[in-house]
Amino acid sequence: MENTETQVWADFALASNYISKEEYDSWNSKSEEIGRMLQGMMEKPERFS
Repeated sequence: MENTETQVWADFALASNYISKEEYDSWNSKSEEIGRMLQGMMEKPERFS
């Protein structure tokens, strides 16, 4: 998916104790929502032209 790199960096930040679990959960939730939006755009690109 288009959003995978962001999720990898969030995983890395959590594993490195750079962010808290709460911050990670918030970022991950937002990232998943963005991923769903991107998927919808790829499935129906005619809606955005």
